[in-house]
Amino acid sequence: MKSRRNFIKTAAAGTAALTAFPAIALDRKSDFSPLHSKVYDEDYWVKVKSQFRFAGKLRYFNNGSLGPSPLPVREATDAFRATLDEFPSKYMWGGWQTEKEETRTKVAELLHVDPEEIALIHNTTEGMNLIARSMNLDPDDEVILADHEHSSGTVCWQVWQESKGIKLVRPTLPILPNSVEEIVEVYRQAITDKTRVISMCHMVNTNGMILPVKEISAMAHDRGILVAVDGAQSAGMIDINLHDLGCDYYAASSHKWLFSPKGVGIFYSRKDSQQYLKPLIVARGHKDTSIRRLENYNTRNLPEVLGLGAAVDFINTIGIDKINKRTYELKAYFRAKVEGNPRFQLKTPELNEQSAAIQVVEVVNKDVREVRNHLLDDYHIDCRPMSSFNLNALRLSFAIYITKSDIDYLVKALEEIAIG
Repeated sequence: MKSRRNFIKTAAAGTAALTAFPAIALDRKSDFSPLHSKVYDEDYWVKVKSQFRFAGKLRYFNNGSLGPSPLPVREATDAFRATLDEFPSKYMWGGWQTEKEETRTKVAELLHVDPEEIALIHNTTEGMNLIARSMNLDPDDEVILADHEHSSGTVCWQVWQESKGIKLVRPTLPILPNSVEEIVEVYRQAITDKTRVISMCHMVNTNGMILPVKEISAMAHDRGILVAVDGAQSAGMIDINLHDLGCDYYAASSHKWLFSPKGVGIFYSRKDSQQYLKPLIVARGHKDTSIRRLENYNTRNLPEVLGLGAAVDFINTIGIDKINKRTYELKAYFRAKVEGNPRFQLKTPELNEQSAAIQVVEVVNKDVREVRNHLLDDYHIDCRPMSSFNLNALRLSFAIYITKSDIDYLVKALEEIAIG
């Protein structure tokens, strides 16, 4: 307990020191100069890490829960916030219309879609609620939700549809599938003539397994079934082309792997699937027929929305292709260090088509919560303990600010805990 108190005290002091940002002018460009490079070696990724600040000695392997914003994004958001406070009515209602549309375009380009298919919302939960509440389903219609769906992707269907007599079909996914087709077959077997919607994760939050959205979307559309995707854990981690995936809807919280300010999200709808959607909130302008009707909150936190644009700039400065490559480089580096060690058991699929920067590992014969507390108290490592589905394992997130040295430190800590 004393060790934990000391860590929290140190963390609080580090956080306080970082809150004293000087005021900056709105027209100042965020400084991405350390990230411009033609060489993407380990020294480069150390520079990327320098753009993130963490409390005290914290080693943060918990990006799957909530991501940090890098310094340029924090500075840009602070500048927008200062500008808003200096002339509130101007910038809340119309003064930033161009900048808001530029942010929409940046997001659309990152995901390889049309800006008219992107709404700027609050988070994945809102996006999944928007879909579930919009659907005009009849009693006995069916919605497929596999057992690894996040609670935010299931409760909305339970409240808005199951209560009306719609049947929620909950197929069981294998923890360690041997192939992509094995997962596709689970969904194929769950489909009936009454299936109207498949709601699924792109990457499950439990063990980091990637689900084959493209294959399932193609299969579903052959039967006239809509496909809604929870993309909270994939947007920003890997290079995504939503048109190629073929899903109808895709919701993501940009404050995870896109490193935006907190409370900002992305919602995608194919143009020909927007007709089924109804806004969760209505206000003046509700007759707008564009996708903007889904983000018409009247007053909202626009500095965070525009901060999302700065976050996409940050991603683009590095390059989503380089981030995608780094994702799999870190995955391979970590797995090579723990595979074959009888003290550890990996519980995330190995194939790159089935997992990426989230890897889940059990320290054999150790309670996962005790291991997690040990890591935090004695090694200043934060990660997520996963107990569902009998995982008893640590969920480790290898975001772009994680270096190979950080992974070496993590594995050494796990080995010491395993032996102790």
